[in-house]
Amino acid sequence: MRSGSAFPRSSVHPLAGRTILQIIPELDAGGAERTAIDVAAGLADVGARALVASEGGRLVGELQAHGGVWIPFPARTKNPFSMLANVRRLARIAYHERADLIHARSRAPAWVGLGAARALGIPFVTTFHGSYAGRSAPKRLYNSVMARGDTVIANSAFTASLVKSLYGADEERVVTLQRGTDLTEFSPAAVSPERVDALRRKWEVAPHERIVLLAARLTGWKGQKVLIEAAARLRDRGHRDLVYILAGDHQGRDGYVKELDRLIADRGLAGTVRRVGHCTDMPAAYLAASVVTVPSTEPEAFGRVAVESQAMGTPVVVSDLGAVPETVLAPPEIPASARTGWRVPAGDPDALADALDEVMALGASAHESLSRRARVHVEQHFSLETMISGTLSVYGALLAKRNG
Repeated sequence: MRSGSAFPRSSVHPLAGRTILQIIPELDAGGAERTAIDVAAGLADVGARALVASEGGRLVGELQAHGGVWIPFPARTKNPFSMLANVRRLARIAYHERADLIHARSRAPAWVGLGAARALGIPFVTTFHGSYAGRSAPKRLYNSVMARGDTVIANSAFTASLVKSLYGADEERVVTLQRGTDLTEFSPAAVSPERVDALRRKWEVAPHERIVLLAARLTGWKGQKVLIEAAARLRDRGHRDLVYILAGDHQGRDGYVKELDRLIADRGLAGTVRRVGHCTDMPAAYLAASVVTVPSTEPEAFGRVAVESQAMGTPVVVSDLGAVPETVLAPPEIPASARTGWRVPAGDPDALADALDEVMALGASAHESLSRRARVHVEQHFSLETMISGTLSVYGALLAKRNG
C-alpha cells in the first residue's frame, strides 16, 4: 500500500499466495482505474498476486511499480461476439494463472468476467463505480451484470441504495466501501512549491490571479457549462482576478468541446476560462486552486475530486445530489461553523456563483479552520487503508466460504 500497510509483514495474511484477477476496460485516469491499482498494491503488499486484465493506458507503469501484473486484454469491446470470445480467452488466462477470484469494475468486462468465473467455479466480485441507472429494458439488462457478483461492492451509500432498488440485489451481497484516498500523496506537506508553480506557469496563471478548478472529463453532466455561466456572473459582480481551469480529457467528444468554446466566447470569458487537458499532478492542482468545484448535473456515484480536494485543505463547492453530499459536510445537516465545504443545487449557476463568492471572501483564520476540518473529515472516513482492507476482506470471506 502506498500509505503504509494495514497488515504487518510479520503476520501471514489469509490472501498470501492467492491470485486475484481484476478486469477493467483500460488503465487511464479515472476512479475505477485508480481503485484497481490501489487494490492491486494492497494485494501485493500482503503477498498475493494481483493481476489486472485491460487494454492498457497511462497507468500501466504505476500498476507494475506497485506490484501488480498487467495482462493485455481486449476488455473495452462491447461487441457481443467479441465478448463471447473474451469469456473463453479470460477463462483460459484465469485457469493458467490459477486465479482464485475475478473482480470486474465495468459492465462489458463484467459480462466476460461472470462467464469466465462461472465456467471455472470461482468467486466473482463486481464494483459499482457508477450509478448505471438505465432508461430502457435492454439497458437495464446490460447494466444488471454489475449486480450479479457473489459480492457487490458499492462505492457509496447512494450507489448501494440504487443497486438494491433497481436490481433487487440481496442485502447480504451488497457491501458499501467508499473510495479511499492516499493521504500521503494528497497532503499539503507532500507538495513542493515548485510543483504548484510549475502548474501555474503551464496554465499561464499570473501571480495575482486565483484559480477556480473543475477537474473532470469533458462531458455535459460534469457541469462545465454551469461553471462558465457562474463565471460570467462573478465577472459581472466585479471579480477580475479569477481564472477558471477546466482540467480533463475530452475523450473524443469534439462536439461538446466546440460547445464549451462557443459558450466561453459568447460570455466574453476567453482567457478567463481555460481548457488545459488532462492534469498529471492533481495534488499540486488542488493546492494551486483557491477553490475546487464539482458542479455535476447528474448524480455522482461517489465524488473522488471532492474528497481529494478536502484532503489537500482546499475549499470545495459541490452539487447537492448523488453521493457527493456523503463526502462534504454542510448545512442544513450541520452548523455553518462545522462545514467542510459548500453544497448547492445542481444546474444552478447563480447558487454556484454565490457559494464561490462566499469562499473567496473567507478570511485567513476561517480558511485555515475550514482546511483543518476538511482534512480531519477525510482522514476519519475516506482513507485508502480502510478501502483496501475492506476489499481484501471481501475477497477473503468469499474464498473462505468456497473452501469451507
